[in-house]
Amino acid sequence: MKYKLLLTKKAKDDLFVLEKKEQKRIVEKLRFYLSSDKPLTYAKKLKDIRLGTYRFRIGDYRAIFDIDKQGNITILLILRIKHRKDVYL
Repeated sequence: MKYKLLLTKKAKDDLFVLEKKEQKRIVEKLRFYLSSDKPLTYAKKLKDIRLGTYRFRIGDYRAIFDIDKQGNITILLILRIKHRKDVYL
């Protein structure tokens, strides 16, 4: 199955304030997750869903994302990309 990756404006802003090396690492890891048959195996469901439904861990950074209401993940909507010490505030 092919997945589409979408980033919110906040997620793009979060990404572009990082160093180029970190940006590249995060984008490569998100592509890796999307190339998987089951990307949710790499995700963790969040307890506080006000931020988003799931998160990917990318080193010290977290990519918070949602899936559609039917549980299909043909589109991953990345809501935020922040350092782990800042993302859950």
